[in-house]
Amino acid sequence: MRYHIGDLDQETLLGLYEKMLKPRMIEEKMLILLRQGKISKWFSGIGQEAISVGVTAALKEEEYILPMHRNLGVFTTRDVPLNRLFSQWQGKAKGFTKGRDRSFHFGSQEHRIVGMISHLGPQLGVADGIALADVLRKKRRVTAAFTGEGATSEGDFHEALNVASVWNLPVLFCIENNGYGLSTPTNEQYNCEHLVDRAKGYGMECRIIDGNNILEVHSKIVELCKALRKRSRPVLLEFKTFRMRGHEEASGTKYVPEKLMKQWAKKDPISNYETFLLKEGVLSEKKIEGLKEKIAEEINANLELAFAEDAINSNVSNELNDVYHGFNYQEFKRNNEVKNIRFVDAISDGLRQSMEQHNELVIMGQDVAEYGGVFKITEGFVKQFGKKRVRNTPICESAIVSAAMGLSINGMKAVVEMQFADFVSSGFNPVVNYLAKVHYRWAQKADVVIRMPCGGGVGAGPFHSQTNEAWFTKTPGLKVVYPAFPEDAKGLLITAINDPNPVLFFEHKGLYRSVYGDVPENYYSIPLGVASLLKEGDEVTIVSYGAGVHWALETLENHPKLHADLIDLRSLQPLDWKAIYSSVRKTGRLIILQEDTLFGGIASDIAAQVMEQCFEYLDAPIKRVGSIETPVPFAKNLENDYLPRKRFEDVLLELVAY
Repeated sequence: MRYHIGDLDQETLLGLYEKMLKPRMIEEKMLILLRQGKISKWFSGIGQEAISVGVTAALKEEEYILPMHRNLGVFTTRDVPLNRLFSQWQGKAKGFTKGRDRSFHFGSQEHRIVGMISHLGPQLGVADGIALADVLRKKRRVTAAFTGEGATSEGDFHEALNVASVWNLPVLFCIENNGYGLSTPTNEQYNCEHLVDRAKGYGMECRIIDGNNILEVHSKIVELCKALRKRSRPVLLEFKTFRMRGHEEASGTKYVPEKLMKQWAKKDPISNYETFLLKEGVLSEKKIEGLKEKIAEEINANLELAFAEDAINSNVSNELNDVYHGFNYQEFKRNNEVKNIRFVDAISDGLRQSMEQHNELVIMGQDVAEYGGVFKITEGFVKQFGKKRVRNTPICESAIVSAAMGLSINGMKAVVEMQFADFVSSGFNPVVNYLAKVHYRWAQKADVVIRMPCGGGVGAGPFHSQTNEAWFTKTPGLKVVYPAFPEDAKGLLITAINDPNPVLFFEHKGLYRSVYGDVPENYYSIPLGVASLLKEGDEVTIVSYGAGVHWALETLENHPKLHADLIDLRSLQPLDWKAIYSSVRKTGRLIILQEDTLFGGIASDIAAQVMEQCFEYLDAPIKRVGSIETPVPFAKNLENDYLPRKRFEDVLLELVAY
């Protein structure tokens, strides 16, 4: 192995050696503890230390780095306290996730480290968002994101590279090509000679780097960082290396040919570099011994701290309280100046005034810039706020949701428009596995609103008509809002954007241009989790939201002698249980109307909860009305039969007459 010192001084040369030696010695200790049952799992990076250390040492402290589960050297090079790392791996309170996640599935804002999730790919889009925030603030910084050769087959990898290239984001995409994805060799994973060959398709620069040569890694990353800080753009890097142990320790390495293992053992990044430094006179046997003693003492002292720490205390209240980031709702009062506008205009007003209120709020989505979005909600926004803040995106929902998460990590706000709520399925993973869980895992807020144009009744067929709120009300960590009137839509959207938690904001397309209302012209807010009582009566409680509220109103108008409480939920998570219970205890009857199909929907949960909490007050069975159990059909007659609009009247009358 050839080493080129270049202009590095002896202190730097020695520092790189010590930075590699430390994670190696920690790993060797962890393997002992694993066999002793004192940690539960380990993903070894032995043989790959030069990559983690070389990249991290080349970045500035204020630049973010997104490691994987074999990048212990990232954490040690950033001087993350060892006792906290050891507590993390033992599931103790002084770790970074309070025992809620394991290994390297965490981040630390203090150290500008953003840990992985097991789904691998989304963190590359997160890196895009972090870098975008730096670009928008004109901070000349680089973001480095790690991935393995196996994860380059995921769609998120390709989406993130494309976004970074189109937006000229200063991201180093670092592929650690270590030969195997668990047991699957590279020749069964991709059919190009080098993974960086893919860069050409994205108009990106690329480099192949010897991942076992610390000086090559460090010098090339230093060079690239200088270039990217000067002219923002992404670079795809492939570090050629090898995984000397199993995917995780339980997997073993029996599937690896012994000859191949011996070849790579000779390329060990630490022993080779150590030999070189001895030859150059930078190191001596005595200095090596001294360094090992110092590191061993540090490891043992911090292990004692971690071992002495009590097992984490289980407290249900604490667990529930940490699902969401704290939000002190601030009321912005309505003024008396109102205008009668459509539902779609109210959404646009709320979004526009929020952009004025928050100068670091970014809107992203397909066709949202000059075109104004397919529903024209952001029409004119580019002229007022500029293309940097109103951003057309490629068709890559997963990468854009992940990028929104990256903006939040770097202190900005994001609103993502799903062109249609149906399309969120292409970005489902980062919504339910990243945005929803990130605060519970390591106290990082996900300051993201995802706008969801949804609903049937407009002849749009199976792929543009779903009302899929139940996908998200089931997922702890997400908030779900679903207004029925223009005034509510504007005020709730403003609150959703102010809320530092991820909010799915559903907007029924059928209401956009058919429903008008008097809407205050100023910037005002409506709290989440507070239902609206639209009509009062003592015969029956009707609970609905979205278009269902208008169907219920129409039915009540057709039956003026029927006296009902009509509750518009407005938000589904959080949900106003108090309003529901109070009404049911008064009327003794409950019917829940939703546009979604019944099985597994919000109506089922409301019915179950009311049975548990208000059973003794009920004078009749709870009724649920929803769409039939099919996809949403296109033809008008079929769609009319699919939707519950007509069926609701019959069920309501039956319930009142029970």
